[in-house]
Amino acid sequence: MTLDDTLPPMPGQRLARGVARALRQFDFVSVEELVPTPGLRVDLMALGPKSEIWVIECKSSRADFMTDQKWQGYLPWCDRFFWAVDANFPTDLLPKDTGLILADAYDAEIIRMGPETALAGARRKVMLQKFARHAALRLQGFRDPGVSAFSSV
Repeated sequence: MTLDDTLPPMPGQRLARGVARALRQFDFVSVEELVPTPGLRVDLMALGPKSEIWVIECKSSRADFMTDQKWQGYLPWCDRFFWAVDANFPTDLLPKDTGLILADAYDAEIIRMGPETALAGARRKVMLQKFARHAALRLQGFRDPGVSAFSSV
């Protein structure tokens, strides 16, 4: 197996991997494809050392961004919102009042911090529980592949 054999197959998943790696330097942990509420699925949710919650939407192309109709629905579920794109993405398309991360499969750099909108305590508690359950189910899926890690997220 080569290093490239471990890369996720989809471009957005590669961006998510690079972002997750980069956020570790700030003591953030992350999970992919978390559902904050029915009908929404975030690409990457990151949890910081002070319980701060960031949502990162990974966009691999102009078309991917232009067809995204749900991103504003993620804002009530996080303290900060970011777009993660590669160096070839036309960043002038992205709303200026959102965070921006340039990424590839190996690393990322925060170019612009998303504005902070602190979650209410009750919503933060719900999101921390969802994050913990999602992460635990994923881990259980790796430990016991015969049990679906996605059965009741």
